[in-house]
Amino acid sequence: MGDSVVSSDVEQAWHAVPLEDVFRRLGSSPKGLSSEEAAKRLSIYGPNVIEEEKKSSPLLLFLEQFANPLMALLLAATLLSLAIGEVLDAVTIIAIVLASSVLGFYQEYRAEQAVEALKKMTAPTARVLRDGAEKVIPAAEVVPGDVLVLAAGDRVAADARVFEAVNLKVDESMLTGESVSVEKFPGTLPPNTPIAERTNMVFYGTVVTYGKGLAVAVATGMETQLGRIAKSLQEVEKEKTPLERRMASIGRWLTLLMVVVAAVVSAIGLLVWKYSLLDMAVWAISLAVAAVPEALPAVVTGALAIGMYRMARRNAVVKKLPAVETLGSTTYICSDKTGTMTKGEMTVRVVWLPPARWINVTGTGYEPAGEFLEEGGRIDPLSDPDLLLLLRAALHNNDARVVEENGRWVARGDPTEAALKVLAYKAGLVEEEERVGEIPFSSERKRMSTIHRSGGVLLMYVKGAPEVVLSLSSKIREGGVERDLTEEDRARILEAVERLASRGLRNLGFAYKYVEEKEEWSEEDERNLVFLGVAGMMDPPRPEVREALELCRRAGIGVSMITGDHKLTAIAVARELGLMKEGDEAVTGEELETMSDAELEEKAERIKVYARVSPEHKLRIVRALKRRGHIVAMTGDGVNDAPALKAADIGVAMGVTGTEVAKEAADMILADDNFATIVEAVKLGREIFENIRKYIAYLLRCNITELLIPLVASLASLPLPFNAIQYLWINLVTDGFPALALGVDPPDPDLLERKPRKPTDPIFSMGENLLFFVLTPAVATSLLTYMFAWQLGEGASVVEARTTIFTSLILMELLMALSTRSLRHTVFEVGLLKNKYLVAAILVSVAMQLAILYHPLARAAFKLAEPKLLDWEVGLAAAFTIFFVVEAAKLVIFRGRRRTL
Repeated sequence: MGDSVVSSDVEQAWHAVPLEDVFRRLGSSPKGLSSEEAAKRLSIYGPNVIEEEKKSSPLLLFLEQFANPLMALLLAATLLSLAIGEVLDAVTIIAIVLASSVLGFYQEYRAEQAVEALKKMTAPTARVLRDGAEKVIPAAEVVPGDVLVLAAGDRVAADARVFEAVNLKVDESMLTGESVSVEKFPGTLPPNTPIAERTNMVFYGTVVTYGKGLAVAVATGMETQLGRIAKSLQEVEKEKTPLERRMASIGRWLTLLMVVVAAVVSAIGLLVWKYSLLDMAVWAISLAVAAVPEALPAVVTGALAIGMYRMARRNAVVKKLPAVETLGSTTYICSDKTGTMTKGEMTVRVVWLPPARWINVTGTGYEPAGEFLEEGGRIDPLSDPDLLLLLRAALHNNDARVVEENGRWVARGDPTEAALKVLAYKAGLVEEEERVGEIPFSSERKRMSTIHRSGGVLLMYVKGAPEVVLSLSSKIREGGVERDLTEEDRARILEAVERLASRGLRNLGFAYKYVEEKEEWSEEDERNLVFLGVAGMMDPPRPEVREALELCRRAGIGVSMITGDHKLTAIAVARELGLMKEGDEAVTGEELETMSDAELEEKAERIKVYARVSPEHKLRIVRALKRRGHIVAMTGDGVNDAPALKAADIGVAMGVTGTEVAKEAADMILADDNFATIVEAVKLGREIFENIRKYIAYLLRCNITELLIPLVASLASLPLPFNAIQYLWINLVTDGFPALALGVDPPDPDLLERKPRKPTDPIFSMGENLLFFVLTPAVATSLLTYMFAWQLGEGASVVEARTTIFTSLILMELLMALSTRSLRHTVFEVGLLKNKYLVAAILVSVAMQLAILYHPLARAAFKLAEPKLLDWEVGLAAAFTIFFVVEAAKLVIFRGRRRTL
């Protein structure tokens, strides 16, 4: 046996090796292996199974959730809160930390299930020839050299070379993504034949839909096409999302700022104001707790969770929270064609009748609704004898069924035949002719004939490749009359077929003849036919996808179509959708093989159609676009899409037609398989991310102001403006409900038309940084510090002065929340009171502040004085001054640039 067997389909190019050499290299024969030989090979090659990726233990996965600066900061804040007796704060923070960690653990644990789904797609048993007899064995025991016995309904147990086939058809959609079953036959193909066109090979995990055959196994387990996909899926590393990277950066930045301010103010307090070491330690800890964004994970997680719910209601099911934000940042979508941009249902678009009639057929998919349109307008097919006879042939020379299930029309059988049956149903025909004989279709014959009894006569209907049907015809039907077929007619028919093919249509020719009764029918009876015409069909684009692509263009999102279908068909669909414009390119997988990674990267944004591609090609495409700086979303439904779905920044699987492997590898599942749903999800993703930005902007400008006021006051030789408990209260009132309400804020009107953010872009633009983190804190700090100094200068006690600045800061931050409803539009442009949750949150916060100011016990606990009317007047004046300064600054900074910043 032995050493000559090499089980890599790619290395050996088994489809290009003559059959006698295949058996010789495998040490096998058409009679299969002996049981003894098979046992030896099993010990060498191992079980025919998809191996599992080595996984992290659940405990390690859980502990890894704490390995980021923000989590570490929150844990430190928990300890600090306990140290000063703030048990409630400590419990709140630790609850948030644990909730975030459990959620992250669950997401990662689920992400490791993709290879498990692959194993479900393999055959549990296989029929093979062993010791010269047919045996049923566990599929795991199949070895290279085994002869597989294939029949309709079988799941193929290995990659194998076909050497006998009788009308053998295989559904390879889980591997190639294409819905049409592929007919298999013995023969030798060129070495560079793409997987989708290897008609002499069957592949592990695919399903036999028709006929029977024999094939010799050339690759098993991880060496099969399915196994190689599993291997690449295991090797792809999932990168952190842009949001995760930005959150970590914010955590580090806030920690540094907090430490610096606490150190400087504590030093001044000890050296200048002679505060005790204990007082300054407690104050520094309170400052740290107040500055820590403990609500940040809650707001981010809450906003993303709400986004998940809203997306699910729109048929976009998000599996992982960060994917919501990533989708909103998407700059490029690599979309599968079949079933995503198209309906995944073959449809006859054009019927050509002699001498030169072009009849367009409306309606898409398997729903039997549509019209027949000629140049003069709508026609009635039942009143058109030539068209009616072709439709009768399409209806009766047909083994498919089209049925309505749960409000949706579905096909049972070959999709091409289903399209022809729907064509006849659109004309109102019903199946009333009795079939009395047939001559089956085969790849060698390229035609199928059926004989039917109709009105006391026998008719033979023939359908097949137009050039084959034409070669068997001696007459042509025109105007309801049969006449001799001339060379001019033949040239005109072939020209029409070529014209249809150039539009990416799959074409079938139709003919008929009257026959006499007989017991057996043969190819000799398929002579002297009367040519009827040609039907051109395709998998039609979804009507809503064109608008979705236009929205992508306006939103600055690039789109490419990646398909296993023919190049001409893919180009036709892309042009009909408006995806391909002047200067855009289309390439095949074969052409892609000749490109280096550098060449592909340079051309990636101009290539709008990739046809006849393999799983490795899809990975290269995704990686090339990512090297160009794009955040890439990859859509797909087949097993072949899984590695690219995992490698992309966000993988989008099809919910209806998608395999379990694709769904497990993806971040999001489209419940309706519709490309247009992706655009809706992009819009929602942008809304969610914008709301997260609003919250962070609000949080940072409040916290920076809270950090700067004691720093500036200390440098100005003023007492500490807030004590420890006041700091914690400010943090609770302003960073609580108002911040959470910003997570559900309505979007800006121009949000979808803005250019997507690049992964390297900062979370805020230069203008936003200037406004929120420089101008606002500077003005607020200067104004409030001046108020504090002025009151002390007027003879007020430190307690009275603190009461005024304490209340003023809270009022100012609550108005800041209103202002933050838009980072570039004025709040009056987006609607001052449009966010009812924010209005309610502000009222609750004001009520809480009034409670501690006017309840004697609370006022004493917080070391405050009862406020006077002047305190409220000064506080409101300061708060509204800051509010209107910010709104005016928006008009100045963002005027004319709002859609691009």
